[in-house]
Amino acid sequence: MTSISDAAAVVLGATTAAGAATSVLLARSRSALAAQKAAQSQELAVQSQELAAQSQELTFAMAAARNQAQQFDDELQHLVASRLPGLALHMISAHHPVPGLKNERLTGTEYAARLDAVLGHFSDTVTKERRRIDASARAALRGACQDIQALSYRLQTQVDTLQNDFDDPQLMDSLFRVDHLNEQAIRLVQKAAIVCGAWPGHVRPDTYVVEIVSGASSRLHGYERIKISSRLLAPNIGVVGRAAEPIAVALTELMANALEHSRDDLAVEVSVIQTGNGSVCVTIDDAGKGMSAEATQRGVRLVSGEEHQDTLLTELGDPPALGFAAIGRLVADHGFQVSVDQPSPYSGVRAIVTIPAHLLTTIDEEAEPISAMAPLPAAPPTAPQWPTPPAADGAPDDDGSGLPQRRRRARTEPARGDAPAVEPRELNPEEARDTWSQFQEGIAAGLAPTDPKEES
Repeated sequence: MTSISDAAAVVLGATTAAGAATSVLLARSRSALAAQKAAQSQELAVQSQELAAQSQELTFAMAAARNQAQQFDDELQHLVASRLPGLALHMISAHHPVPGLKNERLTGTEYAARLDAVLGHFSDTVTKERRRIDASARAALRGACQDIQALSYRLQTQVDTLQNDFDDPQLMDSLFRVDHLNEQAIRLVQKAAIVCGAWPGHVRPDTYVVEIVSGASSRLHGYERIKISSRLLAPNIGVVGRAAEPIAVALTELMANALEHSRDDLAVEVSVIQTGNGSVCVTIDDAGKGMSAEATQRGVRLVSGEEHQDTLLTELGDPPALGFAAIGRLVADHGFQVSVDQPSPYSGVRAIVTIPAHLLTTIDEEAEPISAMAPLPAAPPTAPQWPTPPAADGAPDDDGSGLPQRRRRARTEPARGDAPAVEPRELNPEEARDTWSQFQEGIAAGLAPTDPKEES
């Protein structure tokens, strides 16, 4: 009995000890589990915070991306709707501004550079296409002008013949009016042809400066309003033949501009002056309203001749103002200078044509120069051809151009001496007209065809 009790006590003690140990182990396990759970919970909380932050960042990024995409879309629409049309207008006239970026914060970005590249490509493409179209238009207009010039010269020949055949003063006056109208038509066609790259269409000998000036004025409607005075140091100063007609055309256009922009009761003052460096200046002063700063800048650019190859017909207005453009082309081709940026003493515009010394010559005072009013017409190669009239005195073709060259005839009045200075004198367009008529009578026989069948 005692042994059983002792054994039971031993077992009970061992069980109790084991239970106590198990309790300790369980407590430790629970503590470890609790600590692990707390760590996991804390880790989950941190991860949740990180996920929330990442989610917020992603939301912000998505919103920024949507905003940037909207900005790019707005800029693209702005490019198509405003910037490209604005650039097209700016290429026609510089006073049209080219809009910039709609969102200035894009300035300097790669996207802005790509948009600028689109503008540059658009500009290059439009410029090339406009030049191609302009070249085609110039070629077509040049051919048409040359044909019209040829017909106008034939009409001029017919009128000359009628003036020679009839002595009726009333008929002569009517014929002169017809001839003068035809001369104005030739002038309009001539400057259009020059702008399109054609030559002036007239061949002249060396011609007195004063005759070129008076002849240029007599081509115009309202020529009686033009008052010309000469202060040349010598009476026999002339312009070499190759530059005579181009300078006459330039003077005609400048005088026409002065007449057009001043009242019908106001005169246009023209002065011919020889400068100290040997050149000759022809000054044209009108009493009009003058030109705006923009018009002056544009006029200076056109008459300078520096950009005559870059000037398009579409830039000259509708209808195109061809005068300054024609002058610029002649200036570039022949080397004289034209200025239109000075005011006149009458608050209008002062235009100055400067003829350099290398385009001047001394004309023999013992010979009579061919009048500046009577150029020798010659059709360009592409124009309809008719029999070439022989030279008035059988002179050979000196320049190899196939055009008749006329020798000067003796004066019918005594030659003037070479005075160091000449008093200012008025040049009368009516006298120039009479000189022209007399000359036409002299060349009528040479211009008339020898066989009636030759004239078509």
